[in-house]
Amino acid sequence: MNMRLGVAAALLDGHIVPGDVIVEEGAIVEVGNAPGGRAGLAVPGFVDLQVNGFGGVDFLSADVDGYGEAGRALAASGVTAFQPTFITSPLDSYWTPLKTVAALEHEGGPRVLGVHLEGPFISPNWPGAHRAEHILEPNLEIADRLCAAGPVTYMTVAPEQPGGLELIAHLVDKGVVVACGHSDADAALARRAYDAGARALTHIYNAQRRWKPRDPGIAGVALTRADVVVQAIVDHVHLAPETAHAAFLATRGRFCLVTDAMAATALDDGNYSLGDRVVSVEGEEARLADGTLAGSLLTMDQAVRNLVDLGASIEDAIDAATRVPARLVGREDLGSLGTGSPADVVVLDDALTVQRTLVGGTEIFARSS
Repeated sequence: MNMRLGVAAALLDGHIVPGDVIVEEGAIVEVGNAPGGRAGLAVPGFVDLQVNGFGGVDFLSADVDGYGEAGRALAASGVTAFQPTFITSPLDSYWTPLKTVAALEHEGGPRVLGVHLEGPFISPNWPGAHRAEHILEPNLEIADRLCAAGPVTYMTVAPEQPGGLELIAHLVDKGVVVACGHSDADAALARRAYDAGARALTHIYNAQRRWKPRDPGIAGVALTRADVVVQAIVDHVHLAPETAHAAFLATRGRFCLVTDAMAATALDDGNYSLGDRVVSVEGEEARLADGTLAGSLLTMDQAVRNLVDLGASIEDAIDAATRVPARLVGREDLGSLGTGSPADVVVLDDALTVQRTLVGGTEIFARSS
């Protein structure tokens, strides 16, 4: 038995086409051919590759029920798949949360794609909100132990650290996607890191060597290499609007929205956890006591709207939240509304506000009228 979403249009292969979306047995079977409804734009479900926590839940300390709670909150922002992200922490603190993720099932919520380890193999010169005392030099044995403990699918690495390039090649051989980040690498070393198999840059311009005219650093290399996905936190806090827009214009088609959201996202001001850090939230900013930014309060639907407000087309903004991240982590089945794809769908109104979210054809969020 099939189901019609009743939308006026859908985003298919980078173009908005009029007509409805038909779902059967959890998959897309038709887009744009059947007469549509009066309103609503169906787009692929959003894919967030960097989420520290959400809706009061910090993923480093969450149990299975906590993931369910966070998943329901993420669904309200259109997220249908995500990577829980663990910041640099004491090594022994990783084992339990990795086992928790291994035990998860996505029924009734967004898909969990695997864990993004944003550390511990990063630069002590650019720790951001990570505790410098927990940073480790790259170590293949420790990396293997981490990967064996749970579904580590993605790791941020500072390639200039001793053994960094070797670690990148080792992780790539194991099927782990490597991003460069929290890094003091110069441009020459960055080129070697991407030649070794790193495929992305973690939150461009944040927690990395500053751009100089004769050494643009890791950001400059990522912006100019067609084989590198550039990730950005477009909340107008981590990056000035012009900075985010310039990065998007330089990397259209490989520009990837991430939220870097932490536990306080979608909640009131107050004190919250980011790993083992206490973060103070006020307005749109989350900071440590010393003023350092500590994750964000951004939701993926807001990131899409912000990018559109900067001048991106709706099609390109959605692409940066769907196809680009899905392809980066090898999920060719996600991030599009192609025939046969899982029916991971978000229905947006004219203001690009999420009205409905479906995973595998099952509605996991519906905005009350």
